[in-house]
Amino acid sequence: MPRDALAQVEEVYRSDWGRIVAILIRLLGDFDLAEESAQEAFTAAIDRWPVEGVPDSPRAWIVQTARHKAIDRLRRRTHFAEKIQPALMAEGEEAQEPGFDNREIPDERLRLMFTCCHPALNEDARVALTLRTLCGLETDEIARAFMVPEATMAQRLVRAKRKIRDAGIPYAVPETTEMAERADAVLSVIYLVFNEGYAATRGDAMVRTDLCEEAIRLGRLVRTLMGPAAPAESAGLLALMLLHDARREARVDKAGDSVVLEEQDRRRWNRAQIAEAVGLVTEAFRGGAGSYALQAAIAAEHCRAASAAETNWARIVELYEALERLEGSPVVALNRAVAVAMARGPRAGLEAIGEIEAAGELREFHLLHAARADLLRRLGDRIAAAISYRKAISLATNGREKKYLERRLREMAE
Repeated sequence: MPRDALAQVEEVYRSDWGRIVAILIRLLGDFDLAEESAQEAFTAAIDRWPVEGVPDSPRAWIVQTARHKAIDRLRRRTHFAEKIQPALMAEGEEAQEPGFDNREIPDERLRLMFTCCHPALNEDARVALTLRTLCGLETDEIARAFMVPEATMAQRLVRAKRKIRDAGIPYAVPETTEMAERADAVLSVIYLVFNEGYAATRGDAMVRTDLCEEAIRLGRLVRTLMGPAAPAESAGLLALMLLHDARREARVDKAGDSVVLEEQDRRRWNRAQIAEAVGLVTEAFRGGAGSYALQAAIAAEHCRAASAAETNWARIVELYEALERLEGSPVVALNRAVAVAMARGPRAGLEAIGEIEAAGELREFHLLHAARADLLRRLGDRIAAAISYRKAISLATNGREKKYLERRLREMAE
């Protein structure tokens, strides 16, 4: 029983953190207090559920416990009566998660997302704060997504919360006429949530299915909420997520280890999901070639190919070049370099990677060293490949990813 109870605590934490914190922020009106109270409630669950049993409604138990923890905290503050909402003190009030209704605001998490994406905050702060509060990502995970030091990201989060408090930003989804100015930041949040699920920063799981599914769900909700006013890029983003997620089952083997794209069993890809996504790519391009539309088009090329050998790498290079002109991102440049290697040979890819590194970009990004190692392996330069594999291993933070790189490293000695 204890082991089952602790597993249930972990499951609720992974699947419902964002929902719980969103409800608590509405009740308490304080981001920090909501997060701290939620953490205390989960700690209480670890202590009590193995002894008392898992409650019938674990999420509601966490919300109610967090609510009481918050009251206890506020009682110890000088101005408790001025800071707590009257509804919070109502005796017998039960924690309720708002139901889904397409005619109204879909749920608290979307409300929180639009609140965090208020135009008073700069876009980086909007995205970072939403990832922290809505998705429960740790500061180092968010820093990795933005490629900045953890201390820098911690300061951004503090300033963003302070600005919401001091500016009195309401906890609400804006009117339809005001949504457009927040749409780009909201889509950025959903994209980064999916990225964290698709390639988890830490832990032994290569894929965090809960985050992938949550991002896809939110992507659909935004399109439902905004209706005809939804930007074309919302279709591109949803298509991109569906295409990547369609390959989920083939990305890991029975032992949970990583399987690279060219080695995946394409029979395990979700063809119905791919078909839906391809239609969305066409819709996205009607609004112009935006970033998500281009990325989705690249993913669609992979999914169309019956085998790795039949992939249209020349077309993928063209799409990456268009994306690089649009974004100027070093990560995009790295992906283009890999595509160049597949289309024109490993030496051409290595030359492109060398240019990225010479510009001072991505020197501490493990995937750059992993890509270079793979190209050197293809050329038969085992010694140089081993050096790059070791560097990639030293920088990787995901356990399964490290294991894959270590296997490749061992192959260089065989």
